[in-house]
Amino acid sequence: MNQKYSAEMRERALRMLDEAKPDHANLMAAVRHVAGLLGMSPETLRVWHRRREVDAGVRPGVPTDVAAENAQLRRENAELRKANEVLKAASVFFAKGARPPLDEMIRFIDMHRDQFGVELICRVLKDAVRGFLTSRGYRAAKTRPASARQLKDELLVGEIKRLHAENYGVYGVRKMHALLRRQGWDVGRDQTARLMRLAGVAGVKRSKKVFTTKSDPTIPQPKDLVKRNFTAPAPRRLWVADITYVATWAGFAYVAFVIDVFSRMIVGWNVASTLKADVLPLQALNMAAFNAAGPLDELVHHADHGSNYLSIVYTDRIVELGAKPSTGTVGDSFDNALAEAVNGLYKTELIRRRGPWRTVEQVELATLEYVWWWNNQRLHGELDYRPPIEVEDAYYADLESAQPVIAGQGTR
Repeated sequence: MNQKYSAEMRERALRMLDEAKPDHANLMAAVRHVAGLLGMSPETLRVWHRRREVDAGVRPGVPTDVAAENAQLRRENAELRKANEVLKAASVFFAKGARPPLDEMIRFIDMHRDQFGVELICRVLKDAVRGFLTSRGYRAAKTRPASARQLKDELLVGEIKRLHAENYGVYGVRKMHALLRRQGWDVGRDQTARLMRLAGVAGVKRSKKVFTTKSDPTIPQPKDLVKRNFTAPAPRRLWVADITYVATWAGFAYVAFVIDVFSRMIVGWNVASTLKADVLPLQALNMAAFNAAGPLDELVHHADHGSNYLSIVYTDRIVELGAKPSTGTVGDSFDNALAEAVNGLYKTELIRRRGPWRTVEQVELATLEYVWWWNNQRLHGELDYRPPIEVEDAYYADLESAQPVIAGQGTR
């Protein structure tokens, strides 16, 4: 059984061993004799004797003082490596400059305490991050009853996670702040940003645009009746249309949208495996015409110079509806910017986040769900963070009450 002996005991045992060696045939016999008298393991006494010879230079090996120094250096190096790892993990605090919020510091320590230990984390970050918690302050905060703010934060973090997931996981701080306010929560924008960090959610970022328009210079082109002024005083006054594509395992799926500029509502859409005018964009236009609850004689239909939008079957259908066709200049994306912005959001918020896509039919079903969300739930910054259906309902409610439409509505 291993025991811990004092330095005095070690010196006494070695002295007795020196006195016993002349009376025994060899060293090990003397070691066993003395160890038996002292009630210790012969191996312990043998190691002490060997260590004394190494320290005296009689036997080759690392002296005790050098071994102790090496062990100390190894411990210090290990602690420095851990300190560097703590600093790397806490790099998020360095960019802020100000003292980090208490809940963020506690969350960081909770996440890394098993790896580094509370004492080391607090000791290293005390000098590196202004106002960082001490180990005593951390333990006091952990044992202190939760404040009203902490309880509200915990409730809001769960709510933010739920709302973010329900809205395709794409909302950033502005839209999440607007949504929380609509849900009845009295929160500020900075508070929303802090809670989103705690919830581990963030807005989606758009990628670079890919241009897919194929024009045909031999086809007669309508004039530009919009001139980049994407505003409308009422529904069914200006529609914009465009086409995008989605790569699937079964080939490309082409998607056509028709958007009412007044409310940003997607009034018509279609998904097909072909770009033919009578299959893809024409069916989207027919859906928009069917859903329009009124005449279209004041409508301007604006599109780009794609050959499918300039085809006879498509332009004839626009005229048949009583609308006026319009196109922008060649090679200028700004002339159909609103429709292309909708395409970009569709690719960012749905296609790239939910892919890869197997079939055209799978894209079609997902687009159906996305269009419903876009029209009925998605908050649009151009509409004062309201969904399109709410904007149109407010417009028709004003008409029914014989009150003028609110100035600027639908033109933001």
